[in-house]
Amino acid sequence: MGERPVTELVLAAVDMAVWNRRPHPGVIHHSDHGTQYTSLVFTRRLREAGIVGSMGSVGDALDNAVAESFFATLQTELLDRGSWATRQRLRSAIFDYIEAFYNRRRRHSALGYLSPVEFETQWRDQHGEHAAD
Repeated sequence: MGERPVTELVLAAVDMAVWNRRPHPGVIHHSDHGTQYTSLVFTRRLREAGIVGSMGSVGDALDNAVAESFFATLQTELLDRGSWATRQRLRSAIFDYIEAFYNRRRRHSALGYLSPVEFETQWRDQHGEHAAD
């Protein structure tokens, strides 16, 4: 979480995701048309990682409905319910919400009412793959 939505921030996020998750070629990265996502260096980084960039048409939220739903849920379930004295406390609260609750326990209709971790585990088991170390 940075002070401003700049290219360096999204590059660092992609690098961290690739390092931690080791995605298979063809994984899709959905984004909006922000300049940080349309930069040549970001597009190049995705290509180097084997990630396919996806941007819908301007004003069309349906192609990115799952991501939009996540941000609406984050807003409703966390951000609207509290305040944080410092940016670091907010950063920690968002991290805890995503990693300890949202990914591990919150069930999603788009995933057959499984949590993201359960869905990924089930997918990996069905495809004979092991989770990233």
